[in-house]
Amino acid sequence: MKDENKVDKAVALLYDKSRSDAPQVVAKGKGAVAAKIIETARDAGVYVMEDPDLLELMAQVPVGDEVPADLYQAVAEVLAFVYQVNGRYKNEST
Repeated sequence: MKDENKVDKAVALLYDKSRSDAPQVVAKGKGAVAAKIIETARDAGVYVMEDPDLLELMAQVPVGDEVPADLYQAVAEVLAFVYQVNGRYKNEST
């Protein structure tokens, strides 16, 4: 039986349009490192999305590199969803 709370892998992205045109991989890891990435994101109020297929693709991108152009569409959809969720949360907390 799979442990639902177990984190196997995680990838963290940063999108700062003042620095770059594309999101950048800023952290990735497995096991305890992945759990720490998730914990740090949640503690900072960052939405954590679970998408195993996208995770496998993003895990191939070296830390510090921008997201490759062939993954722009998938990442753009994730970012649009996150912005929407953050907007709803902001409206609910005011």
